Amino acid sequence: MLKMREGSIVQGAFHGLQVERTKVSELLDDVISEYRLMERKSLVRQERSVNHLKRFLGCIKACQVTTTHIQNYMLARQEAGAKNATINRELSALRRAFTLGARHTPPKVRTIPHIPKLKENNVRTGFFEYDEYVKLRDALPDDLKPLLIAGYYTGMRHGELHALQWHQVDIWSHRIVLDPGSTKNGEGRVVYMYGELFDTILAQKKYRDARFPECQHVFFDYESGESLLKDFRIPWKKALKETKQEGRLFHDLRRTAVRNMVRAGIPEVVAMRISGHKTRSVFDRYNITSEEDIRDACQKVSLMHQENSAVLSESDHGHNSGTLKVLRGGKQ
Repeated sequence: MLKMREGSIVQGAFHGLQVERTKVSELLDDVISEYRLMERKSLVRQERSVNHLKRFLGCIKACQVTTTHIQNYMLARQEAGAKNATINRELSALRRAFTLGARHTPPKVRTIPHIPKLKENNVRTGFFEYDEYVKLRDALPDDLKPLLIAGYYTGMRHGELHALQWHQVDIWSHRIVLDPGSTKNGEGRVVYMYGELFDTILAQKKYRDARFPECQHVFFDYESGESLLKDFRIPWKKALKETKQEGRLFHDLRRTAVRNMVRAGIPEVVAMRISGHKTRSVFDRYNITSEEDIRDACQKVSLMHQENSAVLSESDHGHNSGTLKVLRGGKQ
């Protein structure tokens, strides 16, 4: 064993006892510790991913993990009924675990195995047309309508709206200020209120001042003055059923707001600031194109060609007329 160890050292294949002894479960624990330290809002979801990984790979030494181990894990999760997107999120946690291990001082791993990804075919693409939004708004109870209106016009996340408090709303400046740390990506942003959105928030404040002056939540139950978080799902599903829009998600309003901003000609950089998207790839996923958008685009292209053809015809006609006049003048 001593001679084998000496040979490994000479060949540069021995990286220390810690690298040889570290198990995958230890690397995964480091991922959870990082999420807690950074106060990530997706900690609970990451813990679920880590638990699945630990049951299958936790007892294996990190230096022994191969792509075959990972592929076997993917097959086992598929047989258990997990969706491809769910498995990919779990594999992202595994990749992060190995990355943290490689960056550790001293390193816990020296090599990171190839971790493949599955094709995701369950990406949601729902959004609300304006008439669908109006029907749903009219079907919801009065205390839930402001929540829907805010989601439709601002694209704010469900959790951001439920957590919104009056000290973040400046009625006189028509502003909603989301403080750093209160959003999913941790960055603050400002949303301005106009039209139906402003009228709704103003009416909401008047009702709150008259009935529940101590209530800090912008969106609240009109009977108790408490947060809507507990009472939201049941009336939401009931309103969807009444308007024949079953299966729609509140998150579809976020996709709708992004598409509406792009349709209105708002620069994409500005739209990303309003919606709170940090990366272009995620923003592009929300900028959904409908059949109506495609039809409008084709009509615009066809109209452009018709206009170009008309201009060309007029130019040819004018050129021919001038030539004819010259020829007639020559004869004279």
